[in-house]
This record gives sequence, C-alpha cells and structure tokens, in this order.
Amino acid sequence: MSTTSHRLVAEPITTDRLTLEPLRVAHADEMAAVLGDPALHTFIGGAPDDVTALRARYTRMVAGSPDPRVSWCNWVLRVSADGCLAGTVQATVRPGGPGRSKDGCEDGSDGHGAEIAWMVGTPWQGRGLATEAARGLVTWLLGRPEVTHLLAHIRPDHGASAAVARAAGLAPTDERHDGEIRWRLTLNGERANGGRANGGQRDG
Repeated sequence: MSTTSHRLVAEPITTDRLTLEPLRVAHADEMAAVLGDPALHTFIGGAPDDVTALRARYTRMVAGSPDPRVSWCNWVLRVSADGCLAGTVQATVRPGGPGRSKDGCEDGSDGHGAEIAWMVGTPWQGRGLATEAARGLVTWLLGRPEVTHLLAHIRPDHGASAAVARAAGLAPTDERHDGEIRWRLTLNGERANGGRANGGQRDG
C-alpha cells in the first residue's frame, strides 16, 4: 500500500453513551466552555482558549495538515443522554509515525502510525467517558488497514490518562519524548501484511 497520498477522514463513531462527531468550526462556541477550566492544562501546559481563539484553531484543524501524507482526524464527544458536548479525541496519522526505528516502519514503507490523544471537560470527568471515547477511537483506527500502530504520549504522573491508555489497549514503553512516556499498541504481523489484526480496545 502506498503511504504517499492517502488521507484518512474522520467519520462519526458511536459508543454506548457517546457520539464522536467529526470536528466542525461551529463546535467552538460550546467547546470553549467545555474546555474552559485551567485545571485541564495542568499536564499539557498553556491556558484555555476563548471562543475566538478556539474558532481560529478549529478552522486550521478542519482545513487539515499542510503535509498531504499526514491526516488530522478530530472529534468532539457528544453525550447521548443530554446532547451536551463533553470533550475531544484526536488522531494524527502519518507514514511510519513517531518511533519508526523501533517499529521497523521507516518513511516510505508500508504502514501508518496514529498518535492519539483525548480530553474530557472537568464536569464530565470520573464517569469513564474518556475511556469509552478512546476505545471507540482505537476501534475505528483498527478498522483502517493502513494503520499498523498506535501511540500516545503521557506524563509519568498523569495516572488517570495512563489508565485510559491501558484500557484502550496501549502499553507503556521505555521511550520518552519531552518528559512524557510513549505508550504503544502495535498490530500483529498478519495485519501488517494485509490481514486482520487482533488488537485491544486521558480519563477524567
């Protein structure tokens, strides 16, 4: 499979309690409040965006990566019970992906790596929604034949995020990037050769 031109496009994903909706710029108005707690930035740094800044950020994200080999897939989490937005998940998919040397997947070879991340607003934390959303995202990525491995970067002291990664099927490695632990789910050789893989499926 060629890795030079194919782009993934986010599609709606449904789980037991959530709908993962592909990101739209219009989501910024509600998401500015969902992500407005400064405590959400304890581990990732920075500060919450106001509506104007978030709208500008979402405009860039929806436009997609300037690199045609890279896919930016972004979703917002809508709680089915009340219709409210509660957080986000994302996947950046590129040929090889971070940590290529240990994957045996070099630039220009078959296989894409998907780096995933998640965030749930403070009022919705503690309900397992991040775990449910991450599992839904991982299941969707496992259905993309070009994706051969998944990655997440998590601070060593972020126990809640580590628990989500583990529940989604990822495992910690001894690799570090900017002080974060690299978690990984590598699909088996059958999948890498075009078959069907067996795979596993941050909370607040």
